[in-house]
Amino acid sequence: MRILITNDDGARADGIKLLEEIARTITDDVWVIAPEFDQSGVSHAISLHEPLRVHREDEKRFFVKGTPADCVVLGIEHLMDRKPDLVLSGVNRGGNMADSIAYSGTVGAAMTALLAGVPAIALSQFFQGVDIHWETARAYAKPLIEKLLANDWPRPIVPNINFPHCAPDKVAAITVCPPGHGLIGGLNVEERCDVRGLSYYWLRFRRSPDARLEQQTDYALLLEDHITITPLRPDRHADGGWEAYGEALAESLSGTLTQKA
Repeated sequence: MRILITNDDGARADGIKLLEEIARTITDDVWVIAPEFDQSGVSHAISLHEPLRVHREDEKRFFVKGTPADCVVLGIEHLMDRKPDLVLSGVNRGGNMADSIAYSGTVGAAMTALLAGVPAIALSQFFQGVDIHWETARAYAKPLIEKLLANDWPRPIVPNINFPHCAPDKVAAITVCPPGHGLIGGLNVEERCDVRGLSYYWLRFRRSPDARLEQQTDYALLLEDHITITPLRPDRHADGGWEAYGEALAESLSGTLTQKA
C-alpha cells in the first residue's frame, strides 16, 4: 500500500510526525507532502493565482508553500510516480468537529483526495486547555485506519476521526455520529497598525457561549471522552426536511418566467 500524508499545521508539526510514524507501521511506501507553514482554516482552498514553490527534503518528502489541498493535488498529479492508495490528513492539533469542519484544512485535504479518486481519512486530536493527549491518537489511529480499510467504507465518504481529550485508557467508546452545530459564534476582527501607520487585521474564531450540545453528535460525544467518526460527503447535500419546501418553492416559481416576459 502507498500512503500519502499531509496536514494543515505545517510539515514540522507534532501531529504529522506522529501520523507518519503510524503509517510506517502499515507500509514502507509512505510519502509526506505537507505545507511548509501552518495553513489552519483554509478549508479546500487551492492556489490558482500564485505559483507553488516546493522544497524536496528527500525522495518521498516535500514541503510546499501552499495549502493542504495544493499538497494533495501536487502529490497525486505530479510529484508521485503513481497515485497513492490512501491519503491520511492530520493528526490535527485540535478537534475538527461541528461547524469548524467547514473551515478545516485537514478535512479539506482529505476531501481533495476524494475528489481526485483516492480514499482519504482525516484525523484530529481534540484538546482543552494546554496539554494535548497525543498518546490517545497514537494508541487508536492505527487500529481505526486498519478497521476502516478492512470494512471498505462507502464512497464517496471521508471518515473524519476526532480523538478525545483524555488518556487512552479513559476512552469511553468509539462512536459513528453526525457533526454538531452552534459551536462557532462568529469571528472576531482585530485591527492593528504597521510601522507605516497602515491598518492590517487578524481574524479569530469566536466560540459560542451557548453552543448546542445535541446528543449523539461529535462535539457532545468528545466531551464525554468518545472517539468520534463523522462520515463526510464533499457535495454538502442537505438531507431531510427539504422535500416539502422544494415543492412549495417550485410551485411559487412556476410562473416566474412567464410573468417576466
